[in-house]
Amino acid sequence: MELAGAVTFFLVIYVFCLAIITAKRKLSQKGRLPPGPIPLPLIGNFLQIKSSETLKSLVKLSEKYGPVFTVYFGMRPAVILCGHDAVKEALIDKAEEFSGRKTNPTLERTFHGYGEAFSNGDRWKQLRRFSLTILRNFGMGKRTIEERIKEEAQFLLEEFRKTKEKPFDPTYFLSRAVSNVICSIVFGDRFDYADKDFQALMEMMNNSFREMSTAWAQFYDIYDSYLKYFPGPHTKIDDILEDMRLFIAKRVKKNQETLDSNVPRDFIDCFLIQMEKEKDNPSSEFNIKNLELTTLNLFFAGTETVSSTLRYGFLFLMKYPEVQAKMHEEIDRVIGRNRAPNIEDRSQMPYMDAVIHEVQRISDLIPMNLGHMVTRDTEFRGYVLPKGTEVYPLLSTVLHDPTKFKTPNVFNPENFLDENGHFKKNDAFVPFSSGKRICLGETLARMELFLFFTTILQSFRLKPCIPPENIDTTPQESGFANIPPFYQLSIIPR
Repeated sequence: MELAGAVTFFLVIYVFCLAIITAKRKLSQKGRLPPGPIPLPLIGNFLQIKSSETLKSLVKLSEKYGPVFTVYFGMRPAVILCGHDAVKEALIDKAEEFSGRKTNPTLERTFHGYGEAFSNGDRWKQLRRFSLTILRNFGMGKRTIEERIKEEAQFLLEEFRKTKEKPFDPTYFLSRAVSNVICSIVFGDRFDYADKDFQALMEMMNNSFREMSTAWAQFYDIYDSYLKYFPGPHTKIDDILEDMRLFIAKRVKKNQETLDSNVPRDFIDCFLIQMEKEKDNPSSEFNIKNLELTTLNLFFAGTETVSSTLRYGFLFLMKYPEVQAKMHEEIDRVIGRNRAPNIEDRSQMPYMDAVIHEVQRISDLIPMNLGHMVTRDTEFRGYVLPKGTEVYPLLSTVLHDPTKFKTPNVFNPENFLDENGHFKKNDAFVPFSSGKRICLGETLARMELFLFFTTILQSFRLKPCIPPENIDTTPQESGFANIPPFYQLSIIPR
């Protein structure tokens, strides 16, 4: 009887859950979500989506269901967009409707809808408008920040010289150099590379980026409704991000104690001044929580994305030495060896520009994009997505779209060159996403990548420790981000 009772109990639960899903699907008839694989009660499309290979699973489903389809992450429906046309139609043609943000569950406990990157509605609009203004005021896209990048590139060259041509891992060399650029905006100054707190911060950042991309993190992001009640590796991310927030909180407190409203030194000062201006405005979003978490957004995005792209770039240039040789030739011809590169040189260096674009394209750093959410009931390709529907415009499928690139799955700078060797723009180049949620620091990142790559290659040759044909560019983790593999190289003076 006990066995029969248990079976009956589980059947009742199963039927109950099936009824809930059926009711939800009927409710969404009003929304007419795109078709997709049939979900099972509780576990959704668990059988079709391998959590350690979420992106690959979704791309495979697109082969059957087309570029727009629905999957269930547990009991959460999510609309998946694949390829240039579908993603452009959503993020550009219907930019306002698709401008909502769905926060990864692994990050929700830290951000709770605060900070520029993970907020919505008026909060997001206030924070984004303010952040863009302050970044521009502190020189983003202007000569002032260009000089700061060039100065930091020289510090990096000096660190490279200290390696004396011996093999080393470039990870933290690049992280510290890139981070110091955003630090000069956010904190008003750079850190010495030997600073222990700075080194610890870089390690936390690197570890958090990797942890967010593990198979477990992907599994948690899909089934958080159940897993959030249990301990597990996902708590590591919370702990690391909390330590980073506390670091920023200390800097905020230090700024508060020495603030001169007439002479703002950095982003934090500007935010504190705005807080004071709007202290009597009940609808203001300028508060300590948004300050700390927006600063964390800027600091994290301004460090890890560019430094990871540089790491991938080094790897590709060693794997394809003929590409590195062409870059050296162009640098010598356009700039020479006796002056530092300038951002104006980019227009005269189509091959360098093409290689950097191809590194960004093929490294595919944030393959699934950050989650979006429709801000109102939205008609899309004959379907209706109810307000709040979770949407994933897969950037990877745009960056590898065979209708937009000559060799979509192979590293080839020719993807960005015309028949005359001139640089060729491509609207499927979306490593920063597109639309209203495009990366705040795109202009800064593009400037950094050009100046760091050009300055380093002007002085050095990148030498692998193994034969080029044996270099493996497979990410060490592929989830939220594609994490570059660990490797060593030697820096040889030219």
